[in-house]
Amino acid sequence: MTIERPLRDRGPWSQLSADQKADLLDRGAARIFDPALRDGVLSIIEDVRDHGDEALLRALKTFDGVDITADQIRVSDEEFAEARRQIAPELVTAIRDLIAHLRAFNENLVGAGSWEFESEPGLLVGEKVSAIASAGLFVPSGKGSYPSVMAQLGTPAVVAGVKELAVVVPPIPGSDGQVDPAVLVVADELGIRNVFRANGPAGIAALAFGTETIPKVRKVCGPGSAPVACAQIEVQRFGTVGVMLLGPSESLILADAAADPYLIAADLLTEAEHGPDSTSVLVTDSADLIEAVQLELVTQLADLPDQRAEYARTALGVNGGAVLTRSLEESADVANAFAPEHMQIATAHPREVLELIEDAGEVLLGQDTTISMANFVIGCPAALPTSGYAKVSSGITVEAFQKKTAIAQADTTALRRVADTVVSFTQHEGFPAHEAAVTRRIARLETQRA
Repeated sequence: MTIERPLRDRGPWSQLSADQKADLLDRGAARIFDPALRDGVLSIIEDVRDHGDEALLRALKTFDGVDITADQIRVSDEEFAEARRQIAPELVTAIRDLIAHLRAFNENLVGAGSWEFESEPGLLVGEKVSAIASAGLFVPSGKGSYPSVMAQLGTPAVVAGVKELAVVVPPIPGSDGQVDPAVLVVADELGIRNVFRANGPAGIAALAFGTETIPKVRKVCGPGSAPVACAQIEVQRFGTVGVMLLGPSESLILADAAADPYLIAADLLTEAEHGPDSTSVLVTDSADLIEAVQLELVTQLADLPDQRAEYARTALGVNGGAVLTRSLEESADVANAFAPEHMQIATAHPREVLELIEDAGEVLLGQDTTISMANFVIGCPAALPTSGYAKVSSGITVEAFQKKTAIAQADTTALRRVADTVVSFTQHEGFPAHEAAVTRRIARLETQRA
C-alpha cells in the first residue's frame, strides 16, 4: 500500500545539485518572464495605451466573459450603497478591526517623518517626506475574493496622504460585471470611491497610461497572477509609472524538532490554498518532523473543499516541498536563499533564529503567530514581495506611498570649510563651472571683508 506524501521530498539541502536548488528557489519568476506570456501581455498593454476604454472592454469580454459598456467601468455610488446591505455585520466588524490595526502600524511609521540635523557648524542637512501624488491599487479576484488585500493596500496609501487613489478590480468572470461587495465596503471605509472594473493586465495598463475613464497614476501596486506581475514589469518600459512586483503567494516555515506537526501542517496549507501557482515550503533539521507533517497533511487536506485541496497539493507537492538540513544555521541559509513572502519560525527559541534571518517579506515568531493572523488582523504588511524580491524590497506600508526629498542649507562658515573639498573634486573630474560656483563666492566674501 502506497502512503500519500503531499509534501514533495526535496531531500537534504547539502546533497542537492545546483539545478535542484534552483528548481525550488526560482519558483514563479520563470512564468513571469515567459516569452509567450510577455508577448500576450504586451499586446494587451499596447491596446490599452492606444485605445483606452475600448481596449478595457475588449479585454473583459475576451478573457473574463464580462460584457459591459464604458459607463459601467467605474463602480457607481448605488453599488457602494448596495454593497453595505449585502455583507454580514460580522464582516464589517472584521474589516474595521483590520483597518484599525493597519492604521496603527502605519501611523507609527509616519511618525518618523521629515528630519534634519547640523552635520557640522553652519551646515543643515535632512529630508522632507511627502506623499506620492497618485497611486493605483490592483485588487485581484478570480480564484477568490480579497477585501483584505484592499485594506492592506488602501490603508497605508490613505495614511500616507496620497491625494488621488484609483482601484482596479477584475469583476467576477462570466458575470454582468459584479465586484465583490466586501471589497467595496473596505474602499468605502477608507474613503476611496474611484473603483473600476478591468481585466488584470488591461487594468494595470489603464492605471499606467490612463483612459477616458481611469486616471493615470504615478505608482501601481498589488498582488496578482503571473500575467498581472508581467504587466507591471512591462508598463515600466514606457517610463510612465513605478511599480512594486507582488506575484503569487508563497510561504516558508523554518522548524525544528520542538515544533507541533499538527500546527505545521495547518500553517503550510494557508498560503498553499491560494492557487496552483502558490508555493509552500518546510525547512527543518528534523527528518521525524517531516514524516509527522506528511501524515497530518493527508488528514487536513481531506477537510478542504476539492478546489482548494487541489491548489494546495500543487503548492506543496510540485512548487514547494520539504527540505532537510543539518542544523538551524543551515535552515536559515536556505530561508535566506528562498527569501519568502511569508515566513514563520517554529522553533524552540524563535528569536535566536531571527538573528540569522536577513531576507524575508515578514517573519512570524512562534506557532501562535499564524500567517492567517498576519493576513487579516495583525496590522503588519501582508502585501509583500514575492519570487525572491524580499532580498531587495519590503512590504507595502505607508513608506511605499511616500518619497523623500533631500534638503540642505549652508551658511558662509560651512561654505568656507567645504570649499577646498569641492575644488579638489571639480579639478579632478574636469568641471570648471562647478568649481567657479564655489570659488566666486569665496572671492566675493574676501572682497567684502577687505
